[in-house]
Amino acid sequence: MKSERVLLLFVILAILAGGPAMAQKRDLMVQADKTFAMGEYFKAIEKYKKAYAKEKDRTRRADINFRIGNCYRLINDTKRAETYFVRLVKQKYSNPLAILYSAEMLKMNGKYADAKARYEEYLKIEPTDVMALNAYQSCDSILVWTKNPTRYQVENVKDFNTKDNDFSPAFASEDYKELYITSSREGADGNKVHGATGQNFSDIFFTRLDNKQKWAVPAPIDKSINSMFDDGTPWVAEDGNTMYFTRCRFDKQQELGCQVMVAKKQGGKWGEPTVVPISKDSVVIAHPSLTADQLTMFFVSDMLGSLGGKDIWMIQREKTDGPWSQPKNLGEAINTARDEMFPFAKTDTLFYFSSSGHPGLGGLDVFKAHTDEEDNWIVENMKYPVNSVSDDFGMIFQKEEERGYFVSSRTGGKGGDDIYSFVLPEKRFSLAGKVLNERTDMPIPAADVRLIGSDGTSLESKSDSVGGFSFKLKAETDYLVVAFKRGFLNGKVRETTMGLEESREFNVNLVLAPYEKPIELPNILYDLAKWDLRPESMIALDQLVETLEDNPNITIELMSHTDIRPFRVMSNLELSQNRAQSVVDYLISKGIEKDRLKARGYGPDVPRIADDKIASQNSFIQVGDTLSKEYIEKLPVEQNREIAHQLNRRTEFRVLSNDYVPMEQRKGDYDAEKQLLMRGMEELQQGKTKIRK
Repeated sequence: MKSERVLLLFVILAILAGGPAMAQKRDLMVQADKTFAMGEYFKAIEKYKKAYAKEKDRTRRADINFRIGNCYRLINDTKRAETYFVRLVKQKYSNPLAILYSAEMLKMNGKYADAKARYEEYLKIEPTDVMALNAYQSCDSILVWTKNPTRYQVENVKDFNTKDNDFSPAFASEDYKELYITSSREGADGNKVHGATGQNFSDIFFTRLDNKQKWAVPAPIDKSINSMFDDGTPWVAEDGNTMYFTRCRFDKQQELGCQVMVAKKQGGKWGEPTVVPISKDSVVIAHPSLTADQLTMFFVSDMLGSLGGKDIWMIQREKTDGPWSQPKNLGEAINTARDEMFPFAKTDTLFYFSSSGHPGLGGLDVFKAHTDEEDNWIVENMKYPVNSVSDDFGMIFQKEEERGYFVSSRTGGKGGDDIYSFVLPEKRFSLAGKVLNERTDMPIPAADVRLIGSDGTSLESKSDSVGGFSFKLKAETDYLVVAFKRGFLNGKVRETTMGLEESREFNVNLVLAPYEKPIELPNILYDLAKWDLRPESMIALDQLVETLEDNPNITIELMSHTDIRPFRVMSNLELSQNRAQSVVDYLISKGIEKDRLKARGYGPDVPRIADDKIASQNSFIQVGDTLSKEYIEKLPVEQNREIAHQLNRRTEFRVLSNDYVPMEQRKGDYDAEKQLLMRGMEELQQGKTKIRK
């Protein structure tokens, strides 16, 4: 009995000893969870770590590690967050969010293959999670975007960035040489440490660009604006006399909420700000951005009616001192189940914002939103290098120009969030080429070269000693380039800069056919002993129609030739005449003037004389050989004789004159070159030209 009493005493002592320890652990977790619920993630980390040190149970220790990892995720410490979540996944932690968050952190840290594998693992558990599916698919997009960056050039503004968070720039003057920025740097009035970030409360600072294009050290603006709490994300009117900004207030127990404030300049100083009355029921109303006329405001809120975390909303008014309308959520095209923040309004139908919900490179990405003809929002990712695997947000523009600033927490900065400049270099287009002789492939010097564009551009040049020429081109324009040289048919090419996203130099050759000798029309085919045009022949004849339209001053003779073998139905001469006339009739049906055309059949009387091209394609023929009856009969191989007969069967044209003037133009001055260019300009402006791809 004594031994039983001793054992019972030990049990009681153990319970009494464990009670305070268990209570202490519970208190630590309660305090940590409460701090987390207040959004003070940085403070919560240390409290969770203390609770972890006291905890022995493996399951509860894993729960605490999940909370710690989540805190690191929420303060954007992606590397530490990755460490925690990857470890939890390896330990088979029960909450599938650990898999999702590990995928997100891996993605934000540039480990796309590993991230994709984690997303696949998570989607097997939660196949209906659209956000995760978008993120999974974007892993492939990232590799494409980073290998094919846009033309934007970005650069860290080292003049005023610090190791602390520097973000949300706003232009303070119409010449863009003055900036307001938000910063948690030393010198901020709100110098208490923010429980969520571990940095000072932020204030609004002012900086100016000096004559050496260096930004001055930012200084805090008036104390009427900067308070002991978080102040930032300013928007400033073009005249610099009105500022909207965000103020978030806190006390020891809770976040008291964020509000949009407005202040006016009075005597060069900012007056006391007042609250913009938007909603009484929201914890967060922040990130104001107005259109230039100050009649539309975009802002961020988690108010009732939001689709996810924080959404972008809009209010409007009829005049600058009038009341604001009821808030309108911008809808599912803009807002997702995640966060949409930091809008920048160019107009009420064009703005930029950042989102962690739309498919992107990781974290917050910058997006462009504009309305289509039916007022539906169209959202486009700004891609790399504006966006990175880290948070990218707060993009602002210099009016209509593609230059300005944005914020990023990407690696390579000074620390935390840094402000970057961006510029989209002007697209540069040029066209260079040579004028060449079609028959010899040699350059043609001193040819007249004309360039006309759908925007009304009309430029002229002459080819140099090696046939070269060049022009500068404009963006979003169709072009026609034409070359003229006496003794040659005119040559032309078409090019376009429409829709091109990158600068480009076009290289073209304008090939001119000399017309001192007949010019063959290839692929003009007839059935045996017939002169009806076959369908495939009309393709070549349509090219002849275009040649005649491009050379409105010439008249031509259509020449049809047969081989030496007679037909029983009619003579070769009669057959060739009918064939030549069928070509003329077709050209007339296509609108070519009748008095520009002459049909003549030569039968077998004009055998072909072999040129370089024929000789190079047929080893038994030498340059200058005349494929006469005697020549062909001497060929020892039947196949070669048949080839020679085929070469003699041809349709050609030769230029009879180059001073043709249409009947209706004969009483006045007629300029064939001018007529061609005018017709080309009309076709370009009507979008009828076929652009070479």
